[in-house]
Amino acid sequence: MAVLKKISFVFLAFILIGGTFFAGFYIGNSFGLSQCKICPPEEIDFSLFWETYHKIQDKFVNRDKIDKQQIIYGAISGMVKALNDPYTVFFPPEDSKIFQEDVKGSFEGVGMEIGIRDNQLQVISPLEGTPAERAGIRAGDIIVAVNGTSTAGIALEKAVKWIRGPKGSEVTLTIMREGWKEAKEIKIVRDTISIPAVRWELKENNIAYLKIYQFSGNAAFEFSKAAVEILNSPAEKIIIDLRNNPGGYLEVVQDIAGWFLKKDELVAIEDFGPNQEKTEYRSKGKGNFSNYPVVILINQGSASASEILAGALRDNLGIKLIGERSFGKGSVQTLEQLRDGSSVKITVAKWLTPKGESISEKGLEPDIKLEMTEQDYESGKDPQLDKAIEIIKGM
Repeated sequence: MAVLKKISFVFLAFILIGGTFFAGFYIGNSFGLSQCKICPPEEIDFSLFWETYHKIQDKFVNRDKIDKQQIIYGAISGMVKALNDPYTVFFPPEDSKIFQEDVKGSFEGVGMEIGIRDNQLQVISPLEGTPAERAGIRAGDIIVAVNGTSTAGIALEKAVKWIRGPKGSEVTLTIMREGWKEAKEIKIVRDTISIPAVRWELKENNIAYLKIYQFSGNAAFEFSKAAVEILNSPAEKIIIDLRNNPGGYLEVVQDIAGWFLKKDELVAIEDFGPNQEKTEYRSKGKGNFSNYPVVILINQGSASASEILAGALRDNLGIKLIGERSFGKGSVQTLEQLRDGSSVKITVAKWLTPKGESISEKGLEPDIKLEMTEQDYESGKDPQLDKAIEIIKGM
């Protein structure tokens, strides 16, 4: 895929700093352009668009303030929004530049991932050690307002612009959480965001507790270092913690899965829709951990690439998933550059687990369901990890 390879990223809104007919279709003489470089399909009648445009030119009270380029951007945004897919998004030039900087990893902001779910702006996951996590933001929180302005009906990218900002500045989020009777305001001071990829520690003398924070570009290298250390340690069993892992690169998932799956075992299936050939992604590794007992921790902040890894290990090895239902972001996006510096991110496929189960929207159900309570968070307890240790000690 262009620019971003094959990204299974949640791409909902990485707030760390903080195709279609118009894609190349040059508007005609009304905008000072002489010809159509890519003409619209014959079966589509755009006369209503032009009729509306000329009515605005003739009738709008502030005709001197009409911005022709913004009208076109608005039309493109409306067309993309009509697809009713929160991950297919149009970026005007400025937003396109910001988005690509975010993906590259130069970040200032609050450190959380957000998305639209059930028509509400929701926190997918606060990232480890960031201002959002320190302020008490949790996966599943509903963002009712930003700096006092309601988020009802807000476009995801607009929400990103509201929440992001330079280091040292403050943003106030009005949060509604399951179990709360009313929303609460949480103030967050933005900072430089540095996210680890992987860490591990030995528990109970022979259990490797392996936390994967994200499947970023350096995660495969960091994981390989941790894997060698685990292989040379007393560890005989492994707990993989994918909680609040928002996703990352498919290639990284393939690489990490290869430490657990033998060569050519199926990792994921890319489904491009009806009458289209599916693409299979298979393990390239040697399965160094294929004989290790393993359990996996997931929650509603586990999305995209983390769901792919969890599904692959569950379907191939029968590994148990412990915790809460995952987010359900099982789609693939490509970023297409447009002629003026704008871009459009398009959902082109959906991910299926090796057994053909769609991840999109419904997520993965844990084999052992155990939710964290308010008291657990306040006291610093982790009953999900405790259960994982209990289960794997008996394996």
